[in-house]
Parts: sequence; structure tokens; C-alpha cells
Amino acid sequence: MGGWAIAVHGGAGVDPNLPMERQEQAKQLLTRCLNLGISALRSDLAAIDVVELVVRELETDPFFNSGRGSALTEKGTVEMEASIMDGPKRRCGAVSGLTTVKNPISLARLVMEKSPHSYLAFSGAEDFARQQGVELVENEYFITEENVGMLKLAKEANTILFDYRIPLGMESCSSGVESPLHMNGLPISVYAPETVGCVVVDNQGRCAAATSTGGLMNKMTGRIGDSPLIGAGTYAGDLCGVSCTGEGEAIIRGTLAREVAAVMEYKGLGLQEAVDFVIKERLDDGKAGLIAVSNKGEVACGFNCTGMFRGCATEDGFMEVGIWEQ
Repeated sequence: MGGWAIAVHGGAGVDPNLPMERQEQAKQLLTRCLNLGISALRSDLAAIDVVELVVRELETDPFFNSGRGSALTEKGTVEMEASIMDGPKRRCGAVSGLTTVKNPISLARLVMEKSPHSYLAFSGAEDFARQQGVELVENEYFITEENVGMLKLAKEANTILFDYRIPLGMESCSSGVESPLHMNGLPISVYAPETVGCVVVDNQGRCAAATSTGGLMNKMTGRIGDSPLIGAGTYAGDLCGVSCTGEGEAIIRGTLAREVAAVMEYKGLGLQEAVDFVIKERLDDGKAGLIAVSNKGEVACGFNCTGMFRGCATEDGFMEVGIWEQ
């Protein structure tokens, strides 16, 4: 075994004109979450505990699109989803359609550990949350003033594309601009890819992955993306742990997270080779990114869009936080 490794992401597809202040805020949050995970790994916490811990921190901070600060549906509400997977024995749990659960990733873990199922959604997931005694809040807790403003812009626009985290008053696109991005063949008004995720291999070689999101800004109510889908947005097994971000529909079609493990297993590729292959060959015209760790203590990332909020660290002292392609 090569020691522990950790990677974290705050979403792929970053506006190239994102103000430096925003970039620094993102890097500070990613660094804080990395350090939280590093400290836990140095204390010999298991990989599954670390990914939950880190993603809870990301859900609590409103900067990225998960938990508090989630993107809004077309009705102005929040519907969150998350999944978690433990490499040993490939145990997993997932949730969708959450409106009151403060930390969706922890409910996903409870589905894995305290229910006979792998996936609960909407009213059934909310009922399970109450039965388990998890912390619940009003839907308004998740809604930020910034996102209310961005939803208004999304509704006023026809087919434009911009990073929904650009502060109000700084939008560079107008409603007359044709969207360069299509989803399932249809133009979409606003693309909010800032899902969060964490992957970890601990010092015993156990891999785990976790992903959480509020989904797309101005999405249809009831829409489910890749983040809660095991094998698409999240996967962990004996060889690696993977968390994806970006155009959910493309990630679902490509079963992106599982594909990384599959080409490692069946083609004999190394971790970074596998990530590069999957990003190049399995996304078709979709835009996405992913982070991954291997049971050898390696860490890798890849994306085919403009930037991905990410950070990674390994037991040998390597640590890196970045946004743009290097």
C-alpha cells in the first residue's frame, strides 16, 4: 500500500472570468476541507468516515452547490441529492429529492448502514430521515439571496450559459446569446455544475467516495442527476474511489465513475491513465470532470471543460489546490 490519499472537488465548468476574489474564496474552502480530511486520516479514521466528514463541511458552507447554497428548482425550492460508497464489499447509500435534511450525505450513509435498501428518494427519504433522528431544517435554510437572484435571471433568459456563482450585476451574457451547451439535445438556460465530492484511500488501502449536490439551477422539479447514482456520479471498490461533476445527463450515459474502475480492472490501466481515457472516450459531447484515488495511494483528476474546483493531498506530503488546467 502506498499510504493515504485524498481529493476533493467543488464542481467542474468554471466561468473563465470568475473574479479573483471568488477564486481565492474557493481555494480557501477547498484547502480547509483538505486539511480537515488530512487531520482525520492522520488520526486513522477509515476512508468512509473521512469522505462523509469532508462532504458535510462542504454542504454546510454556502459557497458551492450542495446543502446550504444549493441551486434552486424552477419553483424556487431546493431538492438535494447525494450518494456515498465504501469500497470494501462495495456498500453504498443514496438519496434524492431532499428538502429538509441539513446534511444529505449523512442520510445517504444511514441508508447504507441502517436500511435494507441502497437508495431512498423524496417523501420516503424524508420519512427515513425523521425515523433516524437526523437534523432537519426548513427549506429556506438552504436558499441564499444570491441564488434567488440567479434563478430570476435564469427565468428571464431564453438560452444563455453562465456560471451561476457570478455575483449579481457582473453577468457577461444576455438573453439574446445562443447557448453553446445542450443537454439531451436541448439547449439549457443555466448550467450549475458545482457539485461537491470527496474521494479517499486510507492507510489500509480502503477506498471510499461521496458526492452531494443541489443539481441544476432552474431545473424541473423531480429531476435526478448523476450525483446520487452509484456507478455514474459515485463509485468505490477494491481498486479506486471516484466522484464526478458536470453535465449529469452525460455522466449518467457514460456510467463515468464505474468506467474508471472498469478500465483499471479490465484494461490494466493506471489511475491517471484510466481517468484520462474515460474523460476522452466516454463523455461523447458532454462536459464533466472527476477526482479519483487508488488503493496504492495515488490521486488523479481530469476534466474536459473550463476549469474544475479541486484539491488533493497524499501521505508523502504532496498537496495541491487548483481551478484551471495546468
